[in-house]
Amino acid sequence: MSPRPEQPEPFLRGAPYPSTGEAPYPRADPADSPRLPADIWHSALIPAGVRLELVGDAEAVDVSYRTTSGNLGYRGDGAGITFSLWRGGGNVWQEEAVLGEGLVRLPLGASPPGDRAVIYLPEGMQPLVQSISAVRGAIIPAPALPRWIAYGDSSTQGWIASGPSQGWAAIAARTAGLDLFNMGYASAARGEIISAEHIAGLRADIITIAYGASCWMRTPHSMGMVTEALWGFLDVIRQGHPTTPIVVISPVIRPEAEDVPNRLGTSLADIRHAIEMVTRDRIVSGDHTLSLVAGMSMVRAELLADGIHPGDEGHTRIAAIVSRALTAALKSANENPQAEVPEPRAHILRPTRPFPARVGMTTFGPQTSSTAAPSPVR
Repeated sequence: MSPRPEQPEPFLRGAPYPSTGEAPYPRADPADSPRLPADIWHSALIPAGVRLELVGDAEAVDVSYRTTSGNLGYRGDGAGITFSLWRGGGNVWQEEAVLGEGLVRLPLGASPPGDRAVIYLPEGMQPLVQSISAVRGAIIPAPALPRWIAYGDSSTQGWIASGPSQGWAAIAARTAGLDLFNMGYASAARGEIISAEHIAGLRADIITIAYGASCWMRTPHSMGMVTEALWGFLDVIRQGHPTTPIVVISPVIRPEAEDVPNRLGTSLADIRHAIEMVTRDRIVSGDHTLSLVAGMSMVRAELLADGIHPGDEGHTRIAAIVSRALTAALKSANENPQAEVPEPRAHILRPTRPFPARVGMTTFGPQTSSTAAPSPVR
């Protein structure tokens, strides 16, 4: 694929990496595609969270585009088949995309010229924005907002909300006034170190980490594996972001997995416990810009549209809780700008529930982190 057109780039948000032969807006570094697990790279090719943001007094905007896929997968139309414009706290207009070359006209509504307009793309159709222009008036790129990197799995990517604008990360970004870069990888994201390296190498004002479900059955993890992986994941992120606020979100409820062990004897409840324990231990050890949102009570089981992923109401509830946590974390960091993060240190796994009988699973030794410098910040 050729480089992205230059004209719409100043309006583009959520796409810090260059285009690749497979997709115009990859959500992982294309240079590292040989190192990435295949399921992560596959999800990263979907432009979740990529959008246009603008202000101005125009009556409408014209968006010229090209789409290359009609394969919407598990989510169907919810994967994204429309251009959806939000402004003034609501959805002003949406227009269905066509396969191939197309042009949509999106009214900007009656909001004041300084109000930010956000245009969500038809993500499921692999769009490329070729140009954006004003109709009867003028537009300019919206002012920069604090950047939020949201790392996670399916629900972070937006599964199975009715459209890209309805995912909890998109809603929370609008609510909290943040520039979202969505690193949610559906059916993937298990705390891989390469993703931590990507986060460490990107500019960020706040970070969320919300994974664990894919550690239950898709790629089974033991409780010890989850614990050690999260320690290492956070250690690597802290190399690039020593004092940036990080909010860890443990997995939401999943009835079929809560008390059912995977092939390594670990239930989703065990995984959730390990994630929360690591986070609390690090906070107690002095990482004062780290915080925890316990996922178990965020949504009720009946809000899981397919028994696994939240529907629109579930995403809205998660967004409300997370946006409050984001606002609080940023406020605390701004009030305590000299906060320091201690050096990585030895840690011991202290479960509140017994492990399955297994050799060599009692304690875990010191964690050391690489001293290599992080990649240039994008």
